[in-house]
Amino acid sequence: MSTIQRIALILTIIGAINWGLIGFFQFDLVASIFGGQDSALSRIIYGLVGLAGLINLGLLFKPNEGYVKEPETQR
Repeated sequence: MSTIQRIALILTIIGAINWGLIGFFQFDLVASIFGGQDSALSRIIYGLVGLAGLINLGLLFKPNEGYVKEPETQR
């Protein structure tokens, strides 16, 4: 996994935690830290989380490197 993918995964996890807080407690952690949903910094964070989700979408279709298919034997 590349460094970009690791950073994207961390941002995606942050976004998921934020959505969980919104869903369960109606509390937007990103907005409360960075000055509301309409602040420029909050919008940048939301945008970065969205881009991270798109980057991680590629991981969904990446073949598993640890999986090795055994060749079939003739009987």
